[in-house]
Amino acid sequence: MTIRIDRVYTRSGDTGTTGLVGGKRVSKTDLRVVAYGEVDELNAAIGLAKEHLSPATEELFELLEYLQQELFDLGSELASPPDFQYPGIWQAGEGHIKVLENLCDRYSEGLPELRSFILPGGSLLAASLHVARTVCRRAERQVVMLRESFTSGEASHKVSEFDLIYLNRLSDLLFILCRWSLLKEGKEAPLWKKGESRKVPG
Repeated sequence: MTIRIDRVYTRSGDTGTTGLVGGKRVSKTDLRVVAYGEVDELNAAIGLAKEHLSPATEELFELLEYLQQELFDLGSELASPPDFQYPGIWQAGEGHIKVLENLCDRYSEGLPELRSFILPGGSLLAASLHVARTVCRRAERQVVMLRESFTSGEASHKVSEFDLIYLNRLSDLLFILCRWSLLKEGKEAPLWKKGESRKVPG
């Protein structure tokens, strides 16, 4: 399929609406639009994390780019009304989720046991991956809202259960990659401390 983008601005969204896949116009506040917008933000966050790779973590480049490709497809799926299908449409399924689970298992090997909650940080890469993880959780919550609105009678908000599961597994993977990257770079994550053991700075 050939894709041509001749002009970025179209003026078609100046009234606060946007087009779903298939041409249907909806408000930019529509839950479906918000859902794929969150996935787009997640894709951008992973793209930023990819730019913080070091020689010790460069093997993640292909993986993060793979995830970006799938998230673009997931966004397209979410942007497609349930009554509109097109040849070759990508749809999240058990196979995609199994891939994420296998990646979780692979990158968990050799990680030290967690004995405390960890705080985002430790390196630019780890902090960026934590940002991606939290955006992923937000996207997941938005898809839950979309699904719940369908069960309440909004037929146009029907989405696959696999979209939700995919984002749930992906957030787990991003958390694991945060820890893996710190181990590879010889750094440690900041640990959460109980209130009585914290000292006020200064």
